[in-house]
Amino acid sequence: MMRTAQVSTTDRRPNRRILAVSRLILMAAAILTADTSWAQKGRPPQSLPVWTGSGGAGVSITSGNTDTSNYNLTFDLTHDSASPNLMRWTALHLRSGQDDTVTVNRTALGFRDEYTLGTRVFFFGQLDYLRDTFKKIDYLVAPTAGIGYTVIDNEPTKFAVDVGIGGLWEKNPGLVVGASGAITAGEQFGHQLNSAVSLTHAATGLWRMDDLGDSLYTVSVGIAAALAEHLQLTIDLLDSFKNQPPTPEVLKNDVALVTAVVVTY
Repeated sequence: MMRTAQVSTTDRRPNRRILAVSRLILMAAAILTADTSWAQKGRPPQSLPVWTGSGGAGVSITSGNTDTSNYNLTFDLTHDSASPNLMRWTALHLRSGQDDTVTVNRTALGFRDEYTLGTRVFFFGQLDYLRDTFKKIDYLVAPTAGIGYTVIDNEPTKFAVDVGIGGLWEKNPGLVVGASGAITAGEQFGHQLNSAVSLTHAATGLWRMDDLGDSLYTVSVGIAAALAEHLQLTIDLLDSFKNQPPTPEVLKNDVALVTAVVVTY
């Protein structure tokens, strides 16, 4: 599925442009909270499918005084059967260029397996992979496992937190692979504004055990609005912050804004 998208990035703290975009997201949420019950009208009740997910690809190209190109690939797949076990795969690739110079090149992959114990507590194991050319990360691999707690689990709101421990392997250009134990913490929030519009937020932190000051934080906030039965308009703001870059020339913060039309299944 092709999707149209625009990706903007910066290697500095969020500036006025990012604040303006945040206000636009909030305004869009206010507009979209209007009654959109038409999205579900006339559909018979259905049981929860075992496999769900979404995927897309997009490109935006300009030419003239400045030649720019923005590409992205996204994918997520969830297996949720009647058992307490839930598995999820995710992938994100961002690449941008200006005048034949690559300005963004980031790939993030993830796998997570959750086992629910009772109604609130769950155990998890996960594997995360990151490659970010402009953060000077050839690869970062972090397998972790831990425990989580579902603070809110009802309609329309879900909120969960988790902590875990594991390992971390990071390769930077010109340096040997740095291996260490790892500590991770995260939270996930979702709220269904109405039958067609939802808000999402997630934040994770990853710390090296041998140097807790060497940490990686990722934050996302997004809004999704149903356009048709299997079609959504999404706006996501992604922030990645590495507290100790491998070289002084690498700035700590990267922000990306991704707008897209996504197919769900």
